[in-house]
Amino acid sequence: MNDRPASPALPEGIDEEAVHRATVALRSIGHPNSIARACDFWDDSYAWRRLFSEVLGTFFLVLVAVGAGMVNARFGGQAVPYGARVVAPALMVMAIILFMGAVSGAHLNPAVSLAFALRGDFPWKRVLPYVVAQFLGAILATLLLWALLGKQGSAGLTLPGPGVSTTTAMVWEIVLTTGLVSVIQGTASGAQQLGSLAAIAVGSYIALAGLWGAPVSGASMNPARSLGPALVLNDWTSWWAYLVGPIVGGVIAVGISYVLRGQGGGVSAKQAAAGTLGTGWRPGRPGGPSHD
Repeated sequence: MNDRPASPALPEGIDEEAVHRATVALRSIGHPNSIARACDFWDDSYAWRRLFSEVLGTFFLVLVAVGAGMVNARFGGQAVPYGARVVAPALMVMAIILFMGAVSGAHLNPAVSLAFALRGDFPWKRVLPYVVAQFLGAILATLLLWALLGKQGSAGLTLPGPGVSTTTAMVWEIVLTTGLVSVIQGTASGAQQLGSLAAIAVGSYIALAGLWGAPVSGASMNPARSLGPALVLNDWTSWWAYLVGPIVGGVIAVGISYVLRGQGGGVSAKQAAAGTLGTGWRPGRPGGPSHD
């Protein structure tokens, strides 16, 4: 099934795909047609690159977020200090946005994918494959840590802090995720999700939220980050708070975006949410000038 926007009915005998190719060719005047097609989000033949990007990005994020706790449990003490544990995932997200945000939009989070779709910046058809890719990346990262370090009890899980109820942790996650998704959608609407400003803004928010929010709920803000390890380690303690909280927070953030900026679906926001596979890329000889 092709998910390009529906086109008006064509006279009998005219090949719709040929018309689409001609349209792409017109859009790509001055650029090779193959490059124009590579930057066409509606071309299903390039969907695997975006899904691979989401698997790889979420893998690296969870490797850092889960790995810090497992390293401490394995070697004891504070091998990875508290500040590093909460800031490292933020730095990893910044790096991922910078090095492959242009491929998939660097969602790395089911709540972000859902929020972009609700906002009208991301096609619903792509949400489920993105979410599956994100959970796959989280599971693979946890399996690798398990293989290298062994199971370390509940280390690596996001759990409510001492004396904090699961309900309180859920509400905490709602608040934190509302802020995170608001920052992501705000930078995306300004065409910055593919650039350094989005990386700095999103990474900074994750670091700040972790510094003051982690003692209460673990500051997950990401169902894949929490449920991937829960599945691998078979520990479902308070798991529902880390599914419901981020999803509800993402929905609230969509409402905030509507109040602040009106209806979504703008060109820059769609490019930020969907990725462009690098619209600035140009072919060149090996060893020649670098391209993005």
